[in-house]
Amino acid sequence: MKKFRNIEFGSTLSMSLVLFLIGLVTMLLFVAKDMSVFVKENINLSVIMQDDQDESQANRIEKYLLDANYAHSVIYISKQDALKEHIAALGEDPQEFLGFNPLKASLEVKLKAEYANTDSVNLIEQKLKTFDGIDRIAYQKDLISLVNDNVRKISLILLGLAFVLLLVAVALINNTVRLSVYSNRFLINTMQMVGATNWFIRKPYVRRAIIIGVVAAILSLILLLFTLYYVLYEFELTGFSINPVSAFLISFIVIFSGIVLMAVSTYLSIGKYLKMSTNDMYIA
Repeated sequence: MKKFRNIEFGSTLSMSLVLFLIGLVTMLLFVAKDMSVFVKENINLSVIMQDDQDESQANRIEKYLLDANYAHSVIYISKQDALKEHIAALGEDPQEFLGFNPLKASLEVKLKAEYANTDSVNLIEQKLKTFDGIDRIAYQKDLISLVNDNVRKISLILLGLAFVLLLVAVALINNTVRLSVYSNRFLINTMQMVGATNWFIRKPYVRRAIIIGVVAAILSLILLLFTLYYVLYEFELTGFSINPVSAFLISFIVIFSGIVLMAVSTYLSIGKYLKMSTNDMYIA
């Protein structure tokens, strides 16, 4: 009994470490996604108005942008507000040596993440150019391309890492489960000889495997939480937080992985010994 409990403890510990790695990579995927959305939605599109246009024309364009499905936020900046921002940023007033305010009113547009790509921005720019009163539309084309390229590369790397880690996890869990079942091979054989059905034999092992999977998943989530808080504290990332939806999905993936991997591995491992004869048990 003590030996069996040691095997169960070892299985739970091994499983929790594997699930911790799965959870860590999953969390990195979600964090990368949330960060990419944050960066994309902070890319600025400046609609600069002509000097001879009154504020009413800017208001009409602002209303159109607010109704558009691609705009995350729209802020109107008047000539006077632009001048105040310029003075605050550079510490000098261009009116003092020019005699007039050279800055123009503008609409500062932040796009929704799914529209923050070169093709969508080009279409938006062409549409806005049909409005009267717009002098030009300014945005950082290179930044948009760079952000999207980097997000794509990071996502592919993390997905590849997740796939490799999943293969390693399956192999480790399968070996751990097979070792646990191996110690009970003669009990399985005895139950077969007294007429027990295959599912009757499998059921208690699969049930225990599910419990181990859930316990291991909870331990891995606790370890993941401590790791996250340590990183945030160590690097002073006090303003960073994981989206509640992302946190729920990460927890679900870890728990689901623990249950499925343990249950399936146990089911298959028991099946191996159900097909063996008594003599084969001694050399297995």
